[in-house]
Amino acid sequence: MVSNLDQQIYDFIQPYAGTYFFNIKKVILTQNTDLDTDLSIDEYEAEELMREYFKKFNVDPAGFDIKVYYPEIPFSWNPFKKINPVLVPDFSIGMLIESAKAGRWLYN
Repeated sequence: MVSNLDQQIYDFIQPYAGTYFFNIKKVILTQNTDLDTDLSIDEYEAEELMREYFKKFNVDPAGFDIKVYYPEIPFSWNPFKKINPVLVPDFSIGMLIESAKAGRWLYN
C-alpha cells in the first residue's frame, strides 16, 4: 500500500519520468526505479531535483553528495588504454521515500 508521503514523492518525480519517444508509454514508477539509469536523469537535472526535494519534503541534506551517484568518468585520448568502468550505487525513488520519512538523507 502506498502512503500519502510515498504518493507525494511519486507525484514529485513523475514529471522527470517522461515518455518513450516511439510508443508514448509512460515509465512506471516504483521504489526500485533508479533516477539515473531508469529515468535517464542527468547530473544537472538530478541536482535541481534534489534541491527541490530537500526543500519540499523538509529533508536535511547533510551527507548528500551528487558526485556519489554521478562520479567523474575517466577519459583517455589513448584508444589502447583500458579504462575500468565506474561502479555507481543505486539512486532510487525508495531512497527518497525512506529519507523523507526520516527527515534526513540516509545514504552516503
